[in-house]
Parts: sequence; structure tokens; C-alpha cells
Amino acid sequence: MLSPRISRFVRVLLAPALLALLLSGCGSSSSSSGNGMASASPEQIVAAAKAASATAATVHIAGSIISEGKPISLDMELVAGKGAKGHVSVEGLGIDVIADEHAFYLNGSAAFYRHIGGAAAAQLLQGKWLKAPAGGGDFSSLAQLTNLGQLLNQSLANHGKLSAAGTTTINGQPAVGVTDSTKGGTLYVASTGTAYPVAITKSGTSAGRIVFDRWNQPVTLTPPANAININQLQSGH
Repeated sequence: MLSPRISRFVRVLLAPALLALLLSGCGSSSSSSGNGMASASPEQIVAAAKAASATAATVHIAGSIISEGKPISLDMELVAGKGAKGHVSVEGLGIDVIADEHAFYLNGSAAFYRHIGGAAAAQLLQGKWLKAPAGGGDFSSLAQLTNLGQLLNQSLANHGKLSAAGTTTINGQPAVGVTDSTKGGTLYVASTGTAYPVAITKSGTSAGRIVFDRWNQPVTLTPPANAININQLQSGH
């Protein structure tokens, strides 16, 4: 029966992955061809970034952090109101994920399947996709990482005292950063064009960086064929 080991893995995965995405701050623009954020207050910049994100159709997020000594990485394309696809890894245990409006799918590495179900499960499931309900079950928490609106709202809504962190360029995009001095994270926001979030960083024991890019570029979500229903495995069928 896979359920208990899956649940434990999801708890390990979700908390630190969301930690990286829940860091918050704000940014402003100092460029003469900027987006008008130079004179805005930190709170106004956060509101502008949140408003811009709320209208986005898609975004790509990628990066890694260290949490409780565990390396965690993600590389996801999110589609507003529809789902996401990409790859998540915890301590080298990688899974490909696809989420649409109806279900959540995952395809784990041999090491992942061995971790949650033992050698027999790894042999049985290697190369195969598992299917779980979109709104429930062991993967409901993990599936939150595929909800664009919820993820971005959380990442921009929760912050403490803000302070300026200067300007920089991230992957060719001019950006300005503001540090959340309470939580220790810094949010970088585009200082030209639309005021989209560009990156979130953190130092210390939970050090890492998550980058946001490819806003509004087309993303196709295609459910995998012949996925195995996770409920059948959990019931021993």
C-alpha cells in the first residue's frame, strides 16, 4: 500500500517548496524607460506586482532552495485556471507532474517510486504515470504548486517590514529588489515593461532562488495516456 509513504513524501516536499514561493517583498524602477514604479511606495509596488500577476495567462517558474539540509528544485509552467506541468525534485527524488482541471498526474524516477513503495513498486511503476483526483487525495497539497493564481497571491500577499534592495539584471531583465527584513527574502520586480515578479531569493539555512519568466507564452497541457489510478494502488488492487 503506497498511501502512507506518499503522504510523508508530500509533506516533506510541499512545506519547503512553498517556503521559497511565499517569501515576499517589493520593487521599483529607476530606468528612464521604466514602468513608473520609481516613485511608488513598497506597498504600492507589491500591489502593482500582484495586479500584473493576476492578469497573466501563464508563467514559468524555476529554481532551487535548501530546506532542513535538503536540496529542493522545481521547474514548472503554470496556466491560470487550468493547471501546470513540469518537474519537481527533493534530494534527487524527481517527479514529472501534469495537472489539468480534472486530475493530477505524476511520473516518478525509479528512486522516487522505490522511496514511496519499495523495490517492487519501483519495478512495477518505473516509466509509468500515476493519476490522482485534482482536488483531493495524497497529492492535493502538492497540486497546490500547480495553481497559478493561488501561488502568486500567496507569494505576494505575505510579507513583513520592507526595505529597498537596489537594482540588478536577472536573465537579461532589468529589475529592482526589496527585502522582507522580517522573513529574510527579497523579491525582484521588472523595472521595465509590466511589473511582473522576476525572482525571489533567500539566504541563510533556507537559501535559494526562484525565477519567474516567460509570462503569457503559450503552454499546452496534455494528460498522459494510460495513467494508473492511484486509488487502485492504495486499495491493493
